[in-house]
Amino acid sequence: MSIWTRIAEAIAALAKGEGLAAVFDKLRGPREQSVGFAIAVIALGAKMAKADGTVSRIEVRAFREVFQIAPEDEREAARVFNLARQDVAGFEVYAERVVKMFGQNPGMLCNLIEGLFYIAMADGEFHPAEDAFLQRVAEIFGLDDRAFRRLRARFVPEAEHDPYDVLGVERDAAMDDIRSAYRAAVRESHPDRLIAQGLPEEAVKMAEKRMADINRAWEEIRVDRGAAA
Repeated sequence: MSIWTRIAEAIAALAKGEGLAAVFDKLRGPREQSVGFAIAVIALGAKMAKADGTVSRIEVRAFREVFQIAPEDEREAARVFNLARQDVAGFEVYAERVVKMFGQNPGMLCNLIEGLFYIAMADGEFHPAEDAFLQRVAEIFGLDDRAFRRLRARFVPEAEHDPYDVLGVERDAAMDDIRSAYRAAVRESHPDRLIAQGLPEEAVKMAEKRMADINRAWEEIRVDRGAAA
């Protein structure tokens, strides 16, 4: 049974007039994390697309890249996307339900935000409405301002890129402290660790990109400190 078949079953309650947000309350068990993660990213992504007023083919393709949707499953994926766009519930309701589902796993919430950034940047532009949307979702998820700036710096080319922000350290931090922060970030984000925890494939893919950004930031800081010395 594919994930999209399971998603179709999970949203069967919609036929009875329930909103899509209510679906999240039905997905609490560990085995349902992949379904919940997929619905959360697509539903919030659909709301985000609605926020900037357009849904481009490129953005839709970004969904396919994040989830590697097989041709036979595209119909169900599109159904979730369209239902989310049409649902009268606001995006904040969705975000709050997601926190109830993944609140004990902050890393999963971070992965969700990363997926949304990836989709937002799929068309090469970062609309102010998308920025406001993502800031609000991050706030509901409990991410502080620095964590949000770190994500924006990684995904938005015109955003100020600070490798120290990527590692979550101050610019005047001791090199040993920076090294410790780097190693901790690698441990927390390593795909093998997330696979062992049973996280869904989509979350692991986001972690792979995060690992690349962490390694690049570390190298930039090493060069910066070496030049300064």
